Amino acid sequence: MSGGSGTAVHDPADGAAGVRVPRTLTDELVHAARAGAPLEICGLLVGSGDTVSAHYPLPNASASEVHYSIAPEDQLSAYLRAREEDLEVLGVYHSHPASPARPSATDIAQAYDPEALHVIVSLLGDAEMRAYRIREGTAEEVRLIIEEG
Repeated sequence: MSGGSGTAVHDPADGAAGVRVPRTLTDELVHAARAGAPLEICGLLVGSGDTVSAHYPLPNASASEVHYSIAPEDQLSAYLRAREEDLEVLGVYHSHPASPARPSATDIAQAYDPEALHVIVSLLGDAEMRAYRIREGTAEEVRLIIEEG
């Protein structure tokens, strides 16, 4: 499936359950990734159930082109904000400015919540966005259902 702003969104299984994301949010993530390059950008994804409704950009504490980390105090503030807004933290997002939209060995090793959604925005060629759940050292791709309007 292709994004309206030139973002390729890979669909691993047509007809399979997935996570719903507004087109405006995918566009915002790609814009943020491009603006933050060559460093990786990161943040939390919030919403309810299987629907991501917003993202909370957070500083990349690693300030790195190949790695991201979120400072505990920033993560706590984001969780408190989600609670105040009656939203669930559904997962994390980060960019890969110079590598594909698939989890690196570091991404997999540092994935502690098996229910968390991991969205990766790659800037190789045309921007590409993919989502995963990482469980017991294995990344399983999750279908992104991009909603228009």
